[in-house]
Amino acid sequence: MNATVINREMTHLEKQADWWRGAVIYQIYPRSFQDDNGDGIGDLRGITRRLPYVASLGVDAIWISPFFTSPMKDFGYDVADYCDVDPMFGTLADFDTLVRSAHGQGLKVMIDLVLSHSSDEHPWFGESRADRDNEKANWYVWADAKPDGTPPNNWLSIFGGSAWTWDARRCQYFLHNFLESQPDLNFHEPAVQDALLDVARFWLERGVDGFRLDTINFYTHDAELRDNPALPPDARNTSIAPAVNPYNHQEHLYDKNRPETLDFLRKLRAVMDPYCAAAVGEVGDAQRGLEIMGEYTANDDLVQMCYAFELLSGDQPDAAGIAALMDHVAQVAKDGWACWAYSNHDVVRHATRWKLTEEAQKLFVSLLMCLRGSACIYQGEELGLTEAELAFEDLQDPYGIEFWPEFKGRDGCRTPMVWEASNSQGGFTTAARPWLPVAPEHLRHAVAMAEEDTHALLHHYRRSIALRRMNPALAKGTMDDMHVEGTSLRFLRQLGDDQLLCVFNIGGSDQSVTLPNGQWQSVEDEQLTVTGGAPFVLGAWQSLVMKPEGDK
Repeated sequence: MNATVINREMTHLEKQADWWRGAVIYQIYPRSFQDDNGDGIGDLRGITRRLPYVASLGVDAIWISPFFTSPMKDFGYDVADYCDVDPMFGTLADFDTLVRSAHGQGLKVMIDLVLSHSSDEHPWFGESRADRDNEKANWYVWADAKPDGTPPNNWLSIFGGSAWTWDARRCQYFLHNFLESQPDLNFHEPAVQDALLDVARFWLERGVDGFRLDTINFYTHDAELRDNPALPPDARNTSIAPAVNPYNHQEHLYDKNRPETLDFLRKLRAVMDPYCAAAVGEVGDAQRGLEIMGEYTANDDLVQMCYAFELLSGDQPDAAGIAALMDHVAQVAKDGWACWAYSNHDVVRHATRWKLTEEAQKLFVSLLMCLRGSACIYQGEELGLTEAELAFEDLQDPYGIEFWPEFKGRDGCRTPMVWEASNSQGGFTTAARPWLPVAPEHLRHAVAMAEEDTHALLHHYRRSIALRRMNPALAKGTMDDMHVEGTSLRFLRQLGDDQLLCVFNIGGSDQSVTLPNGQWQSVEDEQLTVTGGAPFVLGAWQSLVMKPEGDK
């Protein structure tokens, strides 16, 4: 089916330009979602087969991690052809079917664009490295060695070691902020920007509704190639790279976060707007993530949403921490828009990272659905999946292999989705061996079992998402009157005349809570009312969403 037909078929969808504001987005890691052809690797047809389940959650959109042609040295984040599907995932026709099916079930489709770098097997890089005079010679970041033959500056790769690799063809170094096989594209070259904008157009014409923009703050580099300054030990933050990685020893002023990125984002927004498409950018920075998020989403000509790593960090947030985070966002991104997540394909699952009980997991998703911003859910978190423990010989992630055993990499959050408990592969595949082993402890959390258990976490996710959808103030309203009382947090969400009071006990013990004056009625249980001004007890890991009594 061609793109024109797809675009005609999707006219029944609501095409509001701000559909993304307050949206709930479900992230699908395609290798691990559903294997349809029995080779042990998830694929596009598998995703299409499971879309009814995703739609049943009540989410607004799906974000599919990369499925493009790739040598898979970083599992699709090393792209060799931006405009085709890797055969292990299927075909462009399979993708068209997926889009048509998603739209038919009311789901927007966002895909993961990796624009900061390509694979070293991309034809662009093959031509660029051939010599210094070809048409694409300046499409990647090349630099001469220092007089002593060492790299041009002190920039480090996030995967460890120098960010520069010597190339004998050109007798120059090329820049790679990630793996050596992921050379950085040169955004100072206008032709590169034009080519990448054409990539966006290609997928928009096929019917996609937006993009997740990988490593958005890495797009441009300092043209003067200045050294990054050292970062004092007490200022180091391990939210982006593990403590064993020397990447944390620098303040990354010049290898990323450059102001020229804004110019490209304006061009990309101009391409997206006619399609009512939206983008969410990944801001990878341990010191200025929130500020950059604010910069990149501040105006209607930039990207719509960004996420930083504050809620993807290792420390379980408490009431005071959430209040401080939201206050900081209000200061540095008051005109921007955040997209919050607790888990994704790059970090330890939050059930493990924060050592959460099931009751605590319920509390945190209730909180997520009440925060100002959009929200991302990572496949399997709605089942309560924990981080899987893998043996070294089962590892696939080059990051984990490099820093094992101090850092075990990202495979533990990427193991296959569990659909049923009737076999050792959890219904993910019919293959004898999937690409990563199914964690045995995950089988008791399988979708089929959760569907039958009315107390399962899955149903709480559905209720929390439905609450957000039924109350526009939670999706798009303001957020004010933040108040911390012991382990409790409360705030007001308001849109027009609709006002909601959100109260959370982020702790394992009962907490005395005092609401603002007036009578407050639960939006989920109309029989429950609370009188403001007088303390009442909120149980451990409990939450309430209240409206002024008498409001419809």
